[in-house]
Amino acid sequence: MSSSQTTAVGRGPGPPRGRGAAAPAPAPPAGADRAPGPDAARASAPVPDSGTGPGTGSAPASGPGTASGPGTAFAPASGPGTPPAASAPEPGQGRDAVPAASDDLAIVVLSPSDPMSRGQLRRMAQLARDEGFDVHWQEARAGRGALVRTLRELGGPLRAAERVIVGDPFSRYVQLLLTLFGPRHVTVVDDGTATMEFAAQLAGGERLVRWHRKGDLGPRELLLAPVTSLARRRLAPGPHRTVEIFTSLPVQAPPGTEVTENAYAWTRARFGPPALTGGADLVGTSLVETGVVDAEHYLRVVGQLARTHGATRYFAHRRETPEKLHRIAVETGLQVVRPELPLELIARRGPVGATIVSFPSTVVHTLPLALAGTGVKVAVCEIAPEWLKATASPRAQGFLAGVVGTASGADRLTPRGGSAADRLEFG
Repeated sequence: MSSSQTTAVGRGPGPPRGRGAAAPAPAPPAGADRAPGPDAARASAPVPDSGTGPGTGSAPASGPGTASGPGTAFAPASGPGTPPAASAPEPGQGRDAVPAASDDLAIVVLSPSDPMSRGQLRRMAQLARDEGFDVHWQEARAGRGALVRTLRELGGPLRAAERVIVGDPFSRYVQLLLTLFGPRHVTVVDDGTATMEFAAQLAGGERLVRWHRKGDLGPRELLLAPVTSLARRRLAPGPHRTVEIFTSLPVQAPPGTEVTENAYAWTRARFGPPALTGGADLVGTSLVETGVVDAEHYLRVVGQLARTHGATRYFAHRRETPEKLHRIAVETGLQVVRPELPLELIARRGPVGATIVSFPSTVVHTLPLALAGTGVKVAVCEIAPEWLKATASPRAQGFLAGVVGTASGADRLTPRGGSAADRLEFG
């Protein structure tokens, strides 16, 4: 790797999303936009579209072992003044330009521990290789000695890199690397809806805390506080550092930061258009698993949405538990599908429902872009305050409302009526 190269650091969808953007997203993530999902978003794997990944389709839910999820990735780009990633448009090309892969771009995936996330990242990494990128799989969490080994192996490339591309600025691993190897130019690619929170916290000079966490300083947070504080400064523009946010989400650029639009041009050019089914598809969320939404409320609403919209399939989020998915299948009759790839790619390849209904997540922003011109309607179901758990973060309701309110390409479904399942309606 030459000294003129750029190094990207990120996590992938799902987000990423996940973990469908135009830049190689570190595997969130995924975001992760994955897909898409809040923490998932996390950027996904290093692929031309942030938040989406390569893929082979989807598979019925089978519990752990079915891959789907975000990870962490690093990628050197090509130097100052160049796009943050191979798929980012060159100046003057327009947002829908799809440049070829850069020979100077190397991608390192910081492998997560979760088997589902690892599986999806493996497929995303292969897609990146198929697109001409150099991808290295780094077992960054493989037991004792993994951290020291990772720092030793990545230290040289990170010091030499002109640009660092970050897929998950909330990742403690990423923050440690930024602390030790301060980059001259930083690009943050979509990590799902977490990108919105990152931009807001950066603008306000706040501590970087994921939106669904309360932000209490426990023993671990106190220990890592110096790292987090320095990493936040490394992610802020300064006299000797530029910062760019590459995103499909509606974010306000913090002072001194440049925002570049991700229009999902690569995804649309590479896949589809999809064949449409006559019914609807539901998109799941990990709001129950992250302690935000009550499980019984969630299951009740999933059933009502399925009946109202004639849905036949439920695309599960990678973090949803097998127990919850089993209940959804049994109680609603929906076919539960664990996507092997970020949902933007699954939907773009098809077949897909003529209507896609989701709870507040990255996909209500990314799917309208990925599916533009296909005739697919995307709808987002708002989260009623009474669905939240008493222990949910005080910021949860406002954040989720913001995700819905800024999703200009999706129809809004507002729950109304009593708490009884048979009276729940959507206007």
